[in-house]
Amino acid sequence: MIDPPSPPPARERFLGAERTFDEAIIALFGCPYDGTVSFRSGARQGPAAIREFSDVLETYSPELGADLGDVSFCDLGDLALAEARVEQNLEIISAEARRIFSSGKIPFALGGEHLVSLPLILAALESHPDLVVFQWDAHADLRGDYEGADFSHATVMRRVAEAVGNEGLVQFGIRSGTREEWEWMKDNRTVKPLDPDHVMAAVTEKQGRPVYLSVDLDVLDPSVCPGTGTPEPGGSSFANLAACIYALRRSGVPIIALDVVELAPGIDPTGMSAAAAAKVVRELLISLRV
Repeated sequence: MIDPPSPPPARERFLGAERTFDEAIIALFGCPYDGTVSFRSGARQGPAAIREFSDVLETYSPELGADLGDVSFCDLGDLALAEARVEQNLEIISAEARRIFSSGKIPFALGGEHLVSLPLILAALESHPDLVVFQWDAHADLRGDYEGADFSHATVMRRVAEAVGNEGLVQFGIRSGTREEWEWMKDNRTVKPLDPDHVMAAVTEKQGRPVYLSVDLDVLDPSVCPGTGTPEPGGSSFANLAACIYALRRSGVPIIALDVVELAPGIDPTGMSAAAAAKVVRELLISLRV
């Protein structure tokens, strides 16, 4: 009997990440944490799956006419996070973000649940007080608290708005939230459709202020990305999401940090969701003007 072939070794770095930290301008790193998820867990496996499925991709993006090999980025691997220690994990993520910022580089985090964005955004705000946060997401994430917890994937953007100011948060693609969350978004005029025209209009409205981009993969329709903890029908196509990335590049807006979160690869045994996430990361890396 012939033994089945051994699986390939897990990829330790994202496709094309050949530079050291000192050589790179963009620092990719994983935040494998999903300790506050409320429905389906598994986002802690997201960073590893994104790296693994980056092998599916070529380094060249025909839409951008550019190659990942020409992008100055490194992959620092995953932070050591513990599921039960929310505040300690937020401190670990914050410390890494500050280290990257202090070296003059762009932090690019792979989640992990959406709460991992909060310490990154707070670190960005320290050096960019006029920061604007662009949230691409299916869910508002604006609860004041969730099941008694102030820090949760369901409260993360309320904490962000408290830090950057309500006018410093722009939300795209939201299609799920409580009555109170929708009233808050309407009162503060934060929510917009996710399409290239509205992305460009928001850049113009914010007059070139530095942007933190947070991409929750459930902004994609579940037919494109079913591997996420809280899927919501009626989302974006991949082509539309990619067009929004390209619109950001054309706008020339300074993106000073970013994340891609909420891939739960174990939920999607086909690997389609992880492949989509890896391509989102590739297109974002190539789109950054560095």
